[in-house]
Amino acid sequence: MSLTDETESELLRRTVEGDRRAFEVLFDRHVRAVTRYAWALVGTRQDVEEVVQDTFLAGWQKAARIGLRGESLLPWLLVTCRNQSLNLLRRRRRHAHDSLEEERLLRRLASHEDENLARARLELVVTEMDKLNELDRRICELCLVEGRSYREAAQLVGKSVAAVGKRLERSRLRLRRAVEGEY
Repeated sequence: MSLTDETESELLRRTVEGDRRAFEVLFDRHVRAVTRYAWALVGTRQDVEEVVQDTFLAGWQKAARIGLRGESLLPWLLVTCRNQSLNLLRRRRRHAHDSLEEERLLRRLASHEDENLARARLELVVTEMDKLNELDRRICELCLVEGRSYREAAQLVGKSVAAVGKRLERSRLRLRRAVEGEY
């Protein structure tokens, strides 16, 4: 079995033992999702690159202390990405004159739920995605996690672009309702 076929728990265990290749596989699996999330939190390419780098560096350094919930490292990475974004904006705020845009971003991030609530919501989304039928779950993974276009997803699952869009819309609504407690 190659490293790319191993579970994330096994890859994390290998990372703790110093296996850089195992961590590279984890990086490759999640870098797109973490980067997209960083873009939603900070405003420039340079900041996104810094936040993503710091997120994965923290993953490497803290691998022994990471407790996976479920089989994915992604929830831990997204919470860490959010914290790295907040730290970056706080540093900028301390060292720069008032920047209205950074101030607005910092307020928006600070007003979000605390880390435990964020983790709980991420877990809820993952749980709800697991409840989707196989096709809808695959479409969500392709479009929402991997960042593929509807056209790419349609080709991969053998459906029309319209069908992929409709299924994704329905799945997003279900996930949103679950997170908001309406489901």
